[in-house]
Amino acid sequence: MPALPPIVAALRSALPADRVLTDPALTAGYAHDEAEWAPHGTPSVVVRPRDTAEVAAAVKAAAELRVPVVPRGAGTGLSGGANAVDGCVLLSLEAMRAIVRIDPAERLAVVQPGVVNDELRAAAAGHGLWYPPDPASAPWSTIGGNVATNAGGLCCVKYGVTRDYVLALEVVTADGEVVRLGRRTAKGVAGYDLVGLLVGSEGTLAVITEVTVRLRPLRTAPTRTVVGFFDTLARVGEAVANVTAAGLQPAIFELIDRHCLRAVEEWKHMSLPDDAAALLLAQSDLPGPAGEAEAAAILAEFTKAGARDAVASTDEVEAEALFDARRLAYPALEQRGDAILTEDVCLPRGKLATMLARVEEIGARHRVLIANVAHAGDGNLHPLMITPTGDEDARRRSQAAFEEIVDAAIDLGGTVTGEHGVGLLKRRGMRRELGPGAIRLHRAVKAAWDPADILNPGKVLG
Repeated sequence: MPALPPIVAALRSALPADRVLTDPALTAGYAHDEAEWAPHGTPSVVVRPRDTAEVAAAVKAAAELRVPVVPRGAGTGLSGGANAVDGCVLLSLEAMRAIVRIDPAERLAVVQPGVVNDELRAAAAGHGLWYPPDPASAPWSTIGGNVATNAGGLCCVKYGVTRDYVLALEVVTADGEVVRLGRRTAKGVAGYDLVGLLVGSEGTLAVITEVTVRLRPLRTAPTRTVVGFFDTLARVGEAVANVTAAGLQPAIFELIDRHCLRAVEEWKHMSLPDDAAALLLAQSDLPGPAGEAEAAAILAEFTKAGARDAVASTDEVEAEALFDARRLAYPALEQRGDAILTEDVCLPRGKLATMLARVEEIGARHRVLIANVAHAGDGNLHPLMITPTGDEDARRRSQAAFEEIVDAAIDLGGTVTGEHGVGLLKRRGMRRELGPGAIRLHRAVKAAWDPADILNPGKVLG
């Protein structure tokens, strides 16, 4: 019988046997996330710890042997940030699913990183509280993964993204030390904001083992939803710009184009309209007359921008069906069996119309079908390049379109990623966006936290 690789022997010595997986039939499913065509290697071993001490033991063993460690949550990422490198320890945090504490008096929750976003939201609601960050993957994605990529979601236009809610972290550093960062008080300026640094760091600086988040009171006022149907994406962009310029702040403000609507309708048969180029969904959660006035003002801006049809409604069942269609857009397109290369650019809101036109032009020039969904209220656009599986020429054209969209976003003053992270797919774009001076500072930070470069090597900075 061949000798065990040293890292496997070390991990089996340090951890309970059922935490350490080496069977290729089991470990293969952990090798990559959902990013289309992002390269990945083969892990030597998958470790599924149950608590912080086990994470620390695994990282310490890897550090002593200079073996890379790739942290992973639910694997729902779309940038390759959780993809294995050859010979690595794939550290899956999926089994760390405890909601440690919900404190209604302080309005905070303490959770392990494997807690699913929707599970935290449901638990908070049981105490009359609300955790606002709600990515479309909320039924599956984990809080640890959300923190690693600074996830946003439908409510972020008004209520902010993950970074706005993370108060404190417990982490394991690259040498296996357990460190607590941040605070649970409303104010605090003791030292550098290391919590803010780690949110969005994609597992390259430390492994998150516990997260403390602030909560808000549960919303109880009836909502009012405004739906606008538009015949061109240019008019959609104009409507978004109009709403922004008018100083309106809907709680949710989303775009869904006809390709996504058709895919959802084919899959779920929800009686969705699909004869317009796109629809805009805006929702006001202001109470009483203020909410009525905000909805009316949004409706007026949709009409002014040339909406073919626009209506305001207080029917929450109808509204929830439309928002479900937005959340289901990506999985609905997946059902068709095509490959989907997903963008995540974010623009100044006044540039959204220009960017939508650029996306249309890029798609036409490269002969690539590009569907679009967007968090329109904050300029976060998700063009989805639909590519027939196995068509290599179509794959190359999609990848070329992807890079052109990245460059177009930068040229318009935007960023290459709003919430999915850099991972592997956006490294070139990030280097162009930030410039050499900022990249040197990033590398210095990485070297200070992880001098041996064992934590998620190759991601973000390359």
